Amino acid sequence: MAPSSLLTASESAANSADGGESHGDIKWDEIEFGIVPTDFMYVMKCSKGEKFCDGSLTPYGNIELTPSAAILNYGQGVFEGLKAYRTEDGRILLFRPEENAERMETGAERMCMPSPSIEQFVIAVKQTVLANKRWVPPAGKGSLYIRPLLIGSGSVLGLAPATEYTFLIFTTPTVKSYHKGPLKLVIRDGLHRAIYGRGGTGGVKSVTNYSPVRNTMQPFNHSFMHGIN
Repeated sequence: MAPSSLLTASESAANSADGGESHGDIKWDEIEFGIVPTDFMYVMKCSKGEKFCDGSLTPYGNIELTPSAAILNYGQGVFEGLKAYRTEDGRILLFRPEENAERMETGAERMCMPSPSIEQFVIAVKQTVLANKRWVPPAGKGSLYIRPLLIGSGSVLGLAPATEYTFLIFTTPTVKSYHKGPLKLVIRDGLHRAIYGRGGTGGVKSVTNYSPVRNTMQPFNHSFMHGIN
């Protein structure tokens, strides 16, 4: 099934009618690399032993967590990262969101968490992008970075899965390059960020894998782009 068919015509029209297409007042050249709050985020929850359903868009803002949340105490969480691009004719494209959804499913299983289905993930990403489409830079100016998160938001004390899980998506425009100037690389063979294979989490995008180091940008292939509007 093509990703564009996961949103019905009525859903696309509803998301397009928010007036968010006006982005002429945004000074793209002044945006530095970092978090620029956009208008909406997507939130979906489920309890332990249940399945995700009934997610919704909500104004971008802080979330509330109990101090005993599994994500805070035991790092039970995974995340993804993908981008939306605007074409010269105004269309908005996503880069293979289904593969991000599949990787989140794999990571969630490794971290003993339920996860949204591939269809739920892709629909949520598209709805979030369309709700924030005024923040998708013009063609050639950059992209809208999309960060899906899946966390153990429920309370837990001890080595056990959380009682509740939250799937959320937020976005931020990326205009300036992540790296400035030539890269300085350091190779270390005595420090392992995350062990891959049996017993390790190096094969999934667990939040615990990224605390020892700074993330790096990944190359992409434009041939996998999909239109969403």
